[in-house]
Amino acid sequence: MTDQSDLDTRILEDAADALIYSDRAGTIVRWNRASSALFGFSAQEALGQNLDLIVPEHLRAAHWKGFETATSSGAMKLAGRPTLTRALHKSGRKLYIEMTFALVRDAGGAVQGAVAMARDVTERVERERAAKAASPPPTS
Repeated sequence: MTDQSDLDTRILEDAADALIYSDRAGTIVRWNRASSALFGFSAQEALGQNLDLIVPEHLRAAHWKGFETATSSGAMKLAGRPTLTRALHKSGRKLYIEMTFALVRDAGGAVQGAVAMARDVTERVERERAAKAASPPPTS
């Protein structure tokens, strides 16, 4: 018989989307196999690292401002709603990813960290941009 904790771990590991959990300091605490496939970093390379590992430099100030506001206030503007953003792959390549975020709280309701689910949408975004660039501008 599989215990619940082992089952929970297997579910998270086998999820198709990247799952990243960071503590209140922004340190990566959970990194599933899909995260490794998406960002190129193994769990051993990512765990214990700062989220800057996957946040492009030009987005870091905005990212940390939102992260600090969410973890201190306990509220997120984007909670549960997918957002399109950029991320960094280990190779240095920039990805377009769609992410959802949620705050993780302890039994007493105190914010312990944040979890994000992410998927690569680079091909879709590039296809849409190419189609838009190829279509003639609307005429009045």
